[in-house]
Amino acid sequence: MVRGKIQMKRIENTTSRQVTFSKRRHGLLKKAFELSVLCEAEVSVIVFSQKGRLYEFSSSDIHEVIARYFKQAKGGQNNNIAVEQYMQQLMRGSASMTKQIELLDASQRMLLGYGLSSCTSEELQEIESQLVRSLSRIREKKLPAQEKDIVPYRSQSSQVSDIDHVETELFIGLPEMRCS
Repeated sequence: MVRGKIQMKRIENTTSRQVTFSKRRHGLLKKAFELSVLCEAEVSVIVFSQKGRLYEFSSSDIHEVIARYFKQAKGGQNNNIAVEQYMQQLMRGSASMTKQIELLDASQRMLLGYGLSSCTSEELQEIESQLVRSLSRIREKKLPAQEKDIVPYRSQSSQVSDIDHVETELFIGLPEMRCS
């Protein structure tokens, strides 16, 4: 009988999880022992259960193995410095992006008419000119495309296209402030 492939995800049933942990821990420690005997390798395994219990195996004194590990790790400290510098660079980039997102969010809220009471007249004029530029860009892109779509469906007697009847209204402020 062939075993099915086990999906690697957390086992939800606590009893099944504990049984699986016990069996796999036993198998892991057995493999560590076999590796140390067959290959004369210095092997140490430390496992902490979910409840904090310690399970360990070491082919020699575990304290010596840990000391040897730290000695080797210090030799690779240059690599750790490079990783630290990279992480700091990522953190600075993240902070910069966060600040940029906050500025864009504030700008978007102002363009939608929120928080304008704290703006100076120069800032309001800049917002207005930005909206006018955006509206003209939209008209440049949208209207020629609409004209292409409308022309084939226009009746022969119609001299005026639907584009001539497009009304646009520019309003700065909260929606409830609009006057009809």
